[in-house]
Amino acid sequence: MSNPSGAHILVFPYPAQGHMIPLLDLTYHLAVRGLSITILVTPKNLPIVNPLLSKCPSIQTLVLPFPKYPSLPLGVENAKDLPDNKAIIPMMHALGSLYHPVLHWFQSHPSPPTAIISDFFLGWTHRLACQLGIPRVVFSPAAAFTLAIVNFLWRTMPKLANPADVDSPFSFPHIPNSPKYPWKHLSPIYRSYEEGDPVSEFIKEGMRANLVSWGYVFNSFSELDGEYLEHLRGDLGHARVWAVGPLLPSGEVGPTERGGASSVPAGEVMSWLDQCTDGSVIYVCFGSLVVLTRRQMEALADGLDASGARFVWSIKEPTGGHAGGEYGVVPAGFEARVAGRGLVIRGWAPQVSILGHRSTGSFLTHCGWNSVLEAIVAGVAMLAWPMSADQFFNAGLVVDQLAIAARVCEGAESVPDSAELARAVTESMSSTWPQRARAKDLSRAAVGAVREGGSSYKDLDELATELRQLGVKSNDE
Repeated sequence: MSNPSGAHILVFPYPAQGHMIPLLDLTYHLAVRGLSITILVTPKNLPIVNPLLSKCPSIQTLVLPFPKYPSLPLGVENAKDLPDNKAIIPMMHALGSLYHPVLHWFQSHPSPPTAIISDFFLGWTHRLACQLGIPRVVFSPAAAFTLAIVNFLWRTMPKLANPADVDSPFSFPHIPNSPKYPWKHLSPIYRSYEEGDPVSEFIKEGMRANLVSWGYVFNSFSELDGEYLEHLRGDLGHARVWAVGPLLPSGEVGPTERGGASSVPAGEVMSWLDQCTDGSVIYVCFGSLVVLTRRQMEALADGLDASGARFVWSIKEPTGGHAGGEYGVVPAGFEARVAGRGLVIRGWAPQVSILGHRSTGSFLTHCGWNSVLEAIVAGVAMLAWPMSADQFFNAGLVVDQLAIAARVCEGAESVPDSAELARAVTESMSSTWPQRARAKDLSRAAVGAVREGGSSYKDLDELATELRQLGVKSNDE
C-alpha cells in the first residue's frame, strides 16, 4: 500500500486477549486508511496477529523474544496462560526489558516509525518515544470512565486511612457523576503499590507517563462515554483524545486467536439457538481469564436450573495453578437435568455470534469491557457479576448510569444466592424488562457511531490524519 506521507506507526499491544484484539482491530482501520504499520509481538502471540496479517499483507511485524522473568513460568507470553490476575504486574514489568531491543530496532531501521501506539499497561514506551523524539499515543481497551478514575488514582496517590477497612467507600467528586466505590473495588494494580519497591515504582512511572503522552485512543464511543471523554480532555489539557469504538473484529474471533478449543462446534451452537424462540435464551460467560470455584459453579447451576430459562453457559476450564477439583467443575447430573433446555460449552464459545442471535435475550457477564461492548452492539441487556479490575467500574456504568444491566453478584470470591439468581434470570427473560429497551436504544447508537459519518468513524479519520501529518513533519525535518 502506498504511503506518500511517510507515516510509519509502531503498534505495541499488551499480551492479553482483551487488550490485543481491540488494538489489532484499530490497527486494521488505520492500515486501510493508508498508514504503514509494524506490530510488535512475541513469538507465541503471533497466532493472534496472523488473521490481521492475512487481511492486510502490508502490515509488518517486529517479533521479539519475551523477556525471561523470575516469577513468570517459562514459556508464558499471554495473560490467558496464567492461573490468575496476580501475574499482570510481573508481565508489565517484564515487558519493560524490551526497551533496548526496540530502541536498537528503531535506530537501525531505514524508515523508522514516526509514532508509537501502545497499550496503557506499557507506559514505559512514552520514555522510549521521548528518547526517539516521536509522539506516543496511549491505547485504552477500557472505558474513558475507567481511565478517569485510574488516572486520578495515579496522579494523586490517595491512601486508605485504615488499611484493614477495605470496604471503606472512596469517592471521586471531581469526576462527572461523582462515582463512589469501596476501596477493595479500586484498581488492584494501584492497591498493590508499595512505595520504594522497584517494581511498584516502575508501574507508577508507567501509569503517570500515560498522563503526559501525546494522545489517547479509547475503545468506546461518545454516545456511551461522552462526558468522561470531555472530562479527560480537560484533565489531560489537550484535545487529542479519540473514541473509535466499538472496536469489534469484522468476523467472529475464533478459538485459535482466543487461545483454546471448544467442546461444542460453533455450528452446533448456532443450530441449537435457531430452535429457540426470540429473546428466550440467557448467555452466561465470564471471559477468557475467570475460572469459577466449585461453590460458585454449584450456585450458578442451581440458579439456572431453578429459573426454567433456556441458556448457553460457556465455561473456562482450570489452567495450571488452579487447585484440582475446586475449580470449573459442572455439578454431577446437571447437564442431564437440563438436557434440551441448556447448552454447556467447555472452552471457547462464538460469543459475538451468540449475542447477535435473535434468541439471545440477556447476558450474565463479568463485565469485561469487550464483553460489555459486544453486548451493547447486539442490543442485549446484562446481568452483572463483576469479578476484579475495571469490571466493577464497568458494572457501575452499565447498571447505575446507563441502566442496561442489573447486578446479581460482586467479587471473585462471592457466591450468589441461587434463588435470587434464578429470580434475576427469570426477570431478564421478560420482554418488558426495562433494561432490554434501553439496551436496544444504545445498540442503535453504537452501530451508528462506527458507520460513515458517525462519531467513532470521524474520530478514526481524524486520528489517521493526525498520524499522517506526523509523517509529513518527519520528512520535512
